[in-house]
Amino acid sequence: MDEVKKLSQVGIVVRDMHKTIELYHKTLGWGPWSIYVCKPPRHTDTILRGKRVNYTMQLAETRLGSMLFEIIEPLEGPSIYKEFLEEKGEGLHHIACFKTRGLNDTVARFEQMGVEILMSGKIDSVRYCYMNTEPLLKIIYETGNDAELAQPDSTYP
Repeated sequence: MDEVKKLSQVGIVVRDMHKTIELYHKTLGWGPWSIYVCKPPRHTDTILRGKRVNYTMQLAETRLGSMLFEIIEPLEGPSIYKEFLEEKGEGLHHIACFKTRGLNDTVARFEQMGVEILMSGKIDSVRYCYMNTEPLLKIIYETGNDAELAQPDSTYP
């Protein structure tokens, strides 16, 4: 089994990303934030529960040591982010462990265990895949290739 020994990211889902990053900056001093608007052509290959869909989002990331803290606001189209907001409200959505190699092997291993792929896509050169590991691990687990997003659309502050 391929062991994961590094937590890459923690992500939360919110209704207003800009308001939230301002609050995190003022309250905890976190930042600077890189802000990305994820829609085509930057955001492609979007699949929700095995069906090709179009969804857009905006996200902000800041680095906390070696880990990224991510805030996602869903925009248009169906997504697990919108479902999360409707069912649970704003809050902690997922943890992620990104890999430099073996992404397909990791996804295949989870599928062999009966874990459903919830949603996947590509932002710039970053491929991501969310898996429904809540029944097994009590979290939504995201994996993806360990690559950096391209230039942000903006920053805060």
